[in-house]
Amino acid sequence: MFKFLKDVVAGSGSGLKDFPYIIGEPHASAWGSWAHHRGVSKDDGSPVSIFSLSGSNPQDRHLVAGRNGVKRLRTVRHPNILSFLHSTEAEVPDGPSVKHTIYIVTEPVTPLAEKIKELNLGGTQRDEYFAWGLHQISKAVSFLNNDCKLVHGNVCLTSVVVTQTLDWKLHAFDVLSEFDANNEAAGSPMLQFEWLVGNQYKPMELTKSDWVSIRKSPPWAIDSWGLGCLIYELFSGGKLTRTEDLRNIASIPKSLLPDYQKLLSSTPSRRMNPSKLIDNSEFFQNKLVETIQFMEVLNLKDSVEKDSFFRKLPNIAEQLPREIVLKKLLPVLASSLEFGSAAAPALTVLLKMGSWLPADQFSTKVLPTIVKLFASNDRAIRVSLLQHIDQFGESLAAQTVDEQVFPHVATGFSDTSSFLRELTLKSMLVLAPKLSQRTISGSLLKYLSKLQVDEEPAIRTNTTILLGNISNYMNDGTRKRVLINAFTVRALRDTFPPARAAGIMALSVTSSYYEMTEIATRILPNIVVLTFDPDSDVRTKAFQATDQFLQIAKQHHEKLNTGDNRAGESTVGQLKAGNTGLLGWAMSSITQKGKPSDHGPVSTANANNTQVSAPPSATSADTHSAPASYAPSTSNSFDQTAPALSGSSVDGWGEVENDNQEGNDSDNEGWDDVDPFEEKSPPSLLSNIHAAQKRPVVQPKQPIPSSSRSNPAMAPKADDALWGPMAVPAPKSASKSADIKPSVSHNSDDDLWGSIAAPQPKSSGRPSKPAAAANNDDLWGAIAAPPPATKARPLASSGRGRGTKPAPKLGAQRIGRTSSTGM
Repeated sequence: MFKFLKDVVAGSGSGLKDFPYIIGEPHASAWGSWAHHRGVSKDDGSPVSIFSLSGSNPQDRHLVAGRNGVKRLRTVRHPNILSFLHSTEAEVPDGPSVKHTIYIVTEPVTPLAEKIKELNLGGTQRDEYFAWGLHQISKAVSFLNNDCKLVHGNVCLTSVVVTQTLDWKLHAFDVLSEFDANNEAAGSPMLQFEWLVGNQYKPMELTKSDWVSIRKSPPWAIDSWGLGCLIYELFSGGKLTRTEDLRNIASIPKSLLPDYQKLLSSTPSRRMNPSKLIDNSEFFQNKLVETIQFMEVLNLKDSVEKDSFFRKLPNIAEQLPREIVLKKLLPVLASSLEFGSAAAPALTVLLKMGSWLPADQFSTKVLPTIVKLFASNDRAIRVSLLQHIDQFGESLAAQTVDEQVFPHVATGFSDTSSFLRELTLKSMLVLAPKLSQRTISGSLLKYLSKLQVDEEPAIRTNTTILLGNISNYMNDGTRKRVLINAFTVRALRDTFPPARAAGIMALSVTSSYYEMTEIATRILPNIVVLTFDPDSDVRTKAFQATDQFLQIAKQHHEKLNTGDNRAGESTVGQLKAGNTGLLGWAMSSITQKGKPSDHGPVSTANANNTQVSAPPSATSADTHSAPASYAPSTSNSFDQTAPALSGSSVDGWGEVENDNQEGNDSDNEGWDDVDPFEEKSPPSLLSNIHAAQKRPVVQPKQPIPSSSRSNPAMAPKADDALWGPMAVPAPKSASKSADIKPSVSHNSDDDLWGSIAAPQPKSSGRPSKPAAAANNDDLWGAIAAPPPATKARPLASSGRGRGTKPAPKLGAQRIGRTSSTGM
């Protein structure tokens, strides 16, 4: 029964079989008779330190003192005292006999002597680290003496251990006792286990066992002497063997020497209080101690002090021992950032320190803090994260990015700050490769669709560039649905020249993803019209892109002639190797470029249709070039202004943005309704022309002179969206009917040929006959509408867009005859 109760009190059930830790290799040194082992927890594998003390019987005086140490260590808590985790006492077989062993489990620590050899510091760096360690031990001793009225009794090199963060902690509490000052006349020993202390560490009064004098002395008298012994052992580089060696002061720093002598005063009452050693000594006033002390009380500092400190910290960290920076400062800094006490500049310091770590340690010590910071509401923290994402983005796991990082980063796409929107956009170049297809198609592309009509021209430009760079991370269906619409309908029609250049660059880089039909009917017509763009850079890139896509078309033609059925696939794929380079950001910062209002309106001079675009070079050399710096175009050489990129844009694509503003619950990315040609394959050129030739043209019935020919022409149908925009408008006078030119309305964006149709040839004779009577060999003759005899109200065309603006006036108009000799 007695043994059972003893085991319960000691914290053990039935010996080591229930011990929740695994005992590992021992350290080379330990205090007194204790053995210091490395260990790990059986539950989670976390490292621990295990101290063991054995005796032949339970009443061994070393075991009795050890039980006192266990009790004291368990009950005394302080940041600079070793942290207690678990203890037990068990009977361990040792050959034919049985040993009684006490086990103490603590946080993982290393004996101070071993850590000093491992760090191998010298000069100023050694003194700064020793100053920090002595500062911590002095605080622990002051806590015991002044606050708890306890006497440690054996402060020395072996009673100090070092944690994984290089903090010094005091342990070896076997001798620890209460300071009995009330019984000054008593001659009984105050320190019950003082026999455990080596004679070289004992002050004169303790050596003589003068307990009366000891009781009259201050509580810190014995431990102040021990601090002096610790200082000697630190700077001399060896253990103290004789008390007389303490007089050898050659190795003691001059700034510490006066305090060292006061600690070792022969008169106990004149020995320095450890608390005064911390406050008064010049030795503790160095960069390392001041830096760590500032970070420990960071919550008490105001924002000005924090900003000033963290801006100086990178330079200070360069001067401190690298091991101390990584193991001490880095964890403190990460904790301060995680709990919100550190300012945004601290993130720059954290990343700089983290760059000194190996990749595996960076992932365990720095990345968890960074991932948590993405959820911060502090805009300065978010900006700093995005500005430095290239330093840690590659180390983030794909699942972490998709589930924890991107949802928080995505809030920046709709932020009111244009600078934050731009940084969020650029960060996708690093994060997009780690996103799942579901996130790219269901979320990212929706945000990019909105940014393509952003009020900032630099953001619109860089959105196009980003789409070109991340196109290889999209699946085939998404690429087919998004790329051409984003590059031609929006980018090439932007009012900002670099945005148009980016559109051409993106088309060139992604040329391997387009079918031959798309190149011929959707890409080339939109690029060719930019060869007379007001901006010279846009024109240059338009010509280069035109050459590239014409080369693809030529190769396609040659493949067809040789009978290769896979011509479309192989032809486009040949240029893929040259287009794999990333596009450089067109704009370095939106704060350095002008607003949309700073640039003159730009439009192409093809009838009334306005198109603006800025394609980059199609060559592979340009795709690998450094980010270009585009000068804003101020050309106003054209009369017609380009459509504004807003929800009410006259180009018919504004509703795409409105859809995205209503909510993101749709599965569409925002480009699905941009171009109706995504719904069906465009008809071939020849079939369109033949259909136009066979379509009868009927003129509204009207009383005409008897001398005129009666040949009514049918007016174009209102729902004919393909050819309606090409109807001939009414001329200013009947005498100039031969100079009639085709007109293209603002709603002709869906018309593949509306903006590049050839004008009707001039004729000096009679007006041309109706299209129904035209020669089938004349491809353009059937397109021109006949000049009607009388005026009629033009029929409105319903158009094919989704806009709510009234359709422009389309169709043929009646013309009054001035001669009695008509057709």
